[in-house]
Amino acid sequence: MKLAKTQATTAFNYAFLSKRIFPYIRPLIPRMALAFILAIPLGLLDGATAFALKPYIDVVVNGNPMVIKGFELTRNLLATLIPWLIVAFAVVQGLLKYTNAYLTDWLSNKISNSIKIDLFRKLTSLDSKFFDINSSGIVLSRFLNDPDTASKSVIESIKTLITCATGAMGLIAVLLYNSWKLALVGVVVLVIAFLPVAMIRKKIKQVSNDTMALTGGINTNFNETYHGNKIMTGYRLQESLNAKFHGQIQQSFALAMSLTKRVGWMSPIMYLIASIGVAIVMLFGNHLIISGEMTTGSFASFITSLLLLYKPIKDLGRTLTNLQNVFVAMSRVFELFDLNPEISDKEDAAELSGVQDEIKFENVCFEYEENAPVLFNISFNVKKGQTVALVGNSGGGKSTIVNLLPRFYDIKSGSIKIDGADIRDFSLSSLRGNISEVFQDNFLYSGTIRENILMGKPDASGTELQKAIEGAHLDEFLHTLENGVDTVIGERGTTLSGGQRQRVAIARAMIKDAPIIILDEATSALDNKSEAIVQRALENLMKDKTVFVIAHRLSTIKNADKILVINDGKLAEEGTHEELLRIENGQYKYLYEMQFQKSDITAEV
Repeated sequence: MKLAKTQATTAFNYAFLSKRIFPYIRPLIPRMALAFILAIPLGLLDGATAFALKPYIDVVVNGNPMVIKGFELTRNLLATLIPWLIVAFAVVQGLLKYTNAYLTDWLSNKISNSIKIDLFRKLTSLDSKFFDINSSGIVLSRFLNDPDTASKSVIESIKTLITCATGAMGLIAVLLYNSWKLALVGVVVLVIAFLPVAMIRKKIKQVSNDTMALTGGINTNFNETYHGNKIMTGYRLQESLNAKFHGQIQQSFALAMSLTKRVGWMSPIMYLIASIGVAIVMLFGNHLIISGEMTTGSFASFITSLLLLYKPIKDLGRTLTNLQNVFVAMSRVFELFDLNPEISDKEDAAELSGVQDEIKFENVCFEYEENAPVLFNISFNVKKGQTVALVGNSGGGKSTIVNLLPRFYDIKSGSIKIDGADIRDFSLSSLRGNISEVFQDNFLYSGTIRENILMGKPDASGTELQKAIEGAHLDEFLHTLENGVDTVIGERGTTLSGGQRQRVAIARAMIKDAPIIILDEATSALDNKSEAIVQRALENLMKDKTVFVIAHRLSTIKNADKILVINDGKLAEEGTHEELLRIENGQYKYLYEMQFQKSDITAEV
């Protein structure tokens, strides 16, 4: 799945989204219920001030007596009591707001973190093809940003909806208490003002998807600038990268303004409709006061309630608009959960426990993209303990062949067998547990050298660790470091030289002690001195193993038990070094003589 082309097809299927997110909400229901319960009085208290205006104006200002159930509320009593009640309401409301805000943030972060943990688990389960077709920026945006938007905002939005709804109901109750006739006019007008919110859902979805894709591109630009800083500087790419980033920012600005053009008019339209409603209420209210159907205090309380009602109604509209963004992000999140790796275990998969006889490729065909074949009917076998070397032109398919063995990719047709059993019959865990890889550019994780080596066998003993260090010829290098094997290396191991990184990778493969070794151009990027050290380390790693070697320097694979010449996705030649040299006009012979001549020229210089 290409993430940049997401459609968030379930963005408006609220029942589906609610069902999918419920497992993350279920453990938090008690606290969530408390947060939502607190939101009710938080909203209702908005009407306290408006409600207090009626007795304040009628009794305190105008001196009209008020009797409730035989108890007369005097001017002095209310003049003293009402201001203090308003302060008390404000204190209670402040405490409720703080408690509610804390609970909301706690719940939001809990849900977001749970989703991120599961999404990261999903990410680590996906196969190589997924990472081939999706940029790092898109992956970061989808797996980190969308969960925050989906989960953190949803609790806040629901809380706001409850607060606004209860606040609106409380104020409407005050309106009805003062005059049901005026209340009918005011509520109808506010409902009309609220209708535009329903008109922009699809536009929000489209802009949200486009913004996500663009954000991913921006993240990728930053990643490439960071990791490719030397290429950027050496090839003077600053201006082109700046222009690219400027273009992305302009696109982001255009998207934001596109949404603003379609959403921004809602607020003034709602305000205009609400103002017309207030004007109508005032005209009708004057008539009710003159006719004696309404007191001055009731009218003042009504107008205050109506004006206060505009805020929760406006917040309600804005919250529902924001919720559309939340639902779009939530839909994208669950699209990620629905991704299934193309390579997975079959039912009742067997466990591989080493190589007893041979590894066999039979008529293997492969393509990365449909109808674009890369390998054509590759067939060969490797006996246990043998070393097979793959050579040939660049891009001919050598690395593809060795990547098929641990099932980083699956073949299109043919079979790859270990001891007569198809590798697809084995569990991925046991298959890959029997294979160690050392690549040309080995990835080291930030952390210590010890941590990187122990990734090969986390429960390795101190003796096993020391043996791997010595076998990889790391000990002579570690002695020069103050903290030795516990030295912290930079991101991707950038504080180490190429040869040092290779030896750490060899130690990692060595401590794993897998019966099958894959060496993909493991020494090609090293100088002669580093290559000599790494080559000795590789020889230690290869002892008593079944080894697949890809090497550009043919002198390093002369002693291989078998050499395969792979050109343009086909097996062109097969044999030992001596056998291949005896083939007249052979491709291996040509490659070897070309390298031999280069070596002679270099030596003469």
